[in-house]
Amino acid sequence: QVQLVESGGGLVQPGGSLRLSCAASGSIFSINTMGWYRQAPGKQRELVATITKIGSITNYADSVKGRFTISRNNAQNTVSLQMNSLQPEDMAVYYCNARVLSTQDRSVWRIYWGQGTQVTVSS
Repeated sequence: QVQLVESGGGLVQPGGSLRLSCAASGSIFSINTMGWYRQAPGKQRELVATITKIGSITNYADSVKGRFTISRNNAQNTVSLQMNSLQPEDMAVYYCNARVLSTQDRSVWRIYWGQGTQVTVSS
């Protein structure tokens, strides 16, 4: 009973910007690392960015460094992705990800995924 819900996807022209958000809810005891992944048609899902709970240490794919910024709000259990200078190669479904310890079972950490939000880059 843990859910991740993304929002903020849409259509943008090359060079434009979008901000994606993800909210975690449900029977959550603790969340550590959160991140964003994306999947384009015909390709496997790939890492975009991650951020740790302690210290907010970030990690980015080389293809998005300098253009994308990941951030989180631990009190609200949310993670965001600011995407600037978007290019056609960024077009994909973007998924939120989190490592969660549930109140229902605190014996194991589990990975949860959001439903995905479409980002389209076109002129």
